[in-house]
This record gives sequence, structure tokens and C-alpha cells, in this order.
Amino acid sequence: MPDAESSLPSDNDAQASAAAPARKRPKPGERRVQILQALATMLEQPGAERITTAALAAKLSVSEAALYRHFASKAQMFEGLIDFIEETVFSLINQIQSRQPGDALRQAAGIVSVVVQFAERNPGMTRVMVGDALVFEHERLQQRMNQFFDKLEAALRQCLREAMEAAGTATPTVDAQVRASLLTAFLLGRLQRFARSGYRKSPSEHLDACLARML
Repeated sequence: MPDAESSLPSDNDAQASAAAPARKRPKPGERRVQILQALATMLEQPGAERITTAALAAKLSVSEAALYRHFASKAQMFEGLIDFIEETVFSLINQIQSRQPGDALRQAAGIVSVVVQFAERNPGMTRVMVGDALVFEHERLQQRMNQFFDKLEAALRQCLREAMEAAGTATPTVDAQVRASLLTAFLLGRLQRFARSGYRKSPSEHLDACLARML
């Protein structure tokens, strides 16, 4: 099963660069990544309130105008984080589906596992995924995260329908919908508990046992 190790580049490199006596001009696209990494790092602070562009600029030791040279708005910065979440998670899901053909239940368990692993390794992203970081932001951002989980549920439903058909159930489509909905709700609950506990409650706690019961 693929390992959800993907994360934005470390902030240590940016800090070391800032400390250097003669800092080189960032390469094209590098500053955008630094901005997104700084935003994700600030979101990792338990109980962090709404993040302002002033605070973000201060963390990077640049002006707010410098931020807006790379992003038209703070909403675009959050969209950059959502893009990263979507691209990473669904790339891992595609790997699961291609490497485990014919084992639909294992695919479904793998999908849940990689999302949990991604969240554990990217706690700031978890606050975006569950919507806590988007409360005061543009509503289209929450809509995008809703679409993310809809797409995730659809991937689970596809796997589970194949499993139900292979098992010879009388209503494979309905059974798959019910189980996919249950797994998605379970996953969201685990991520919310992780974020709202200040990252103390691991979302992978007893994960295999829980999946075994649900599947």
C-alpha cells in the first residue's frame, strides 16, 4: 500500500535562507511554495485563530505586497493548499487501484488508510480538510473540500460495489452506498477529532480493527 508521506517542503530551508548574509532571489515558483508552506505551518498550531496576511508576511519576513505578487488573495493561498491535498491523495488512491486489482475490499481499506496517514503527517492540512481553517474564508473553499470528500466517497463506492457483486449480494449498489457513506463519515470524524484535540488523538488509533469491523 502506498505510504502517504507527501508534505510541503520543510520550513527549515526557508529559515536558513533568511539567515544567510546574502540571500539569493528565489527561483520562479519557489516563493509560492514558501508561502504555502508557511501557511500550512501556521495552521499546525493548536487552537490557532484566523490567520491574517500580515501574520503570514511577518513569518516570511516579507511585506504583504510581496505575498500579493504571487497570490491575488488569501483565498488563492488556501486554494493552493487544497490543490496539494487533492493531487497528493488522489495520486495515492490511483496507485492503490492500479496495484491491487481484483481486491476491492483491500482497496477500500487502503483508501481510508492513505487519507489518515496524509492527515497525520500534515496536521495543518487536516484543519483545511475538516473546514476548521476555512470558517472565516470564502465559501467556495469549503465547497471544494466538500467536493473532495464527495469524490473520495465515490472512489470507495466503486470499490465496494465490486466487492458486493463478487460476494453475490442481492443489492450490491445499495450495499456499496451504505458502506461508502459509513467509511466517509468515520474518516471525517477521525480527522475532526485529530484537529480539535490539538493533534493529540491520533486518527490511526485502532484503524485496522475499525476497518475490519466496517468491512
